[in-house]
Amino acid sequence: MRHTWRWFGPVDKVSVREAAQAGAQGIVSSLHHVPTGTAWTTEEVEKRQQEVRAGGLEWELVESIPVSESIKTMSGDWKAHIAAWQQSLRVLAKAGISTVCYNFMPVLDWTRTDLRWETPIGARAMRFDLIDFVAFDLHMLQRPNARAEFSAAVIEQADARFRAMSDEKKAALSRNIGAGLPGSSDGYSIGELTEALGRYAAIDAGRLRKNLIHFLSEVVPVAEELGMRLCAHGDDPPWPLLGLPRILSTEADYLEVLRGVDSMANGVTFCTGSLGVRPDNDLPAMLRRLAPKIHFFHLRNVRREEERMPCSFFEAEHLEGNTDMVAVIAAIVAEEKRRKAEGRSDHQIFMRPDHGQEILEDITRGAQPGYPAIGRLKGLAELRGIERTLSHASYGLA
Repeated sequence: MRHTWRWFGPVDKVSVREAAQAGAQGIVSSLHHVPTGTAWTTEEVEKRQQEVRAGGLEWELVESIPVSESIKTMSGDWKAHIAAWQQSLRVLAKAGISTVCYNFMPVLDWTRTDLRWETPIGARAMRFDLIDFVAFDLHMLQRPNARAEFSAAVIEQADARFRAMSDEKKAALSRNIGAGLPGSSDGYSIGELTEALGRYAAIDAGRLRKNLIHFLSEVVPVAEELGMRLCAHGDDPPWPLLGLPRILSTEADYLEVLRGVDSMANGVTFCTGSLGVRPDNDLPAMLRRLAPKIHFFHLRNVRREEERMPCSFFEAEHLEGNTDMVAVIAAIVAEEKRRKAEGRSDHQIFMRPDHGQEILEDITRGAQPGYPAIGRLKGLAELRGIERTLSHASYGLA
């Protein structure tokens, strides 16, 4: 695997040089300051490349060029936004960057109720508490008809939870759920979130999937022409939220989109954390079947607190959650061997140690939630150790 590290630019509390010290071989970044729907320029891309090179590494993969809500709903300036997305691809290709990760989650990106939940050993981890989330939905957002989507037992717990919440807890919950893309300054107040949800009133999963396939029909030919690869990140968490549809939560979801625009330029970001929240997703088996079109791996682990959907969960240590990470990496090593035998130029697949618990000095560093220095270093070391072992000639996978 090609070991990369997500960097949020000069505002990141973890430097590129520290990423290199942690063992990263390349950087994953984005131009978070460029407004969504605006084409990236050569000047801005080159500036980010220079900032990364100053730390001793190269900007190798983009995560992400944001897909606007106008594109997702195919309303307003959506055609102009697609044109801007295509132009951004051309600028990146000229700069030598050939892989772009993106997501198509409506309104909310990955969603957590607590960004720094304290574990039993004093580490800090991101957590999704189902009861807190339902309490927000019912009592703070007051979404119409929301009660029809939850069981009586969950509603009873959520009602009690909300009654016991302090004003400080309510404010923090609202901030956490309304947060925008990681690294961006976007976010939603309750009023803005209600307005954003209204734009999806007539858009179900089928319609959203058609919109994604139409978007891909426009951008994939450009990517093919430029020799680039696009890879879609899955839903996080992988079930509908706030009445919004989710369309990349299972293997069947991915297959429908991959078949909708059949091209090697239309691929998958395989996130073991996002997909691993669902107990019905067999990740090693999914990986093997989707493998030829996986262009990027996010390797992280989550621990489900109940075996149901939806459920509460938290970001576990990389080897300690519900996902069998050894089996996952064995499947990756096997796929890389297969690609190399085929002569594929992309036989070494990008990965990054995704998220991570805040430990030791991370707790006071104040880095982007989920992206600590030491927690990710620990995760990368563990993942690299498994890869090195399974790639050794003694094990027959090399």
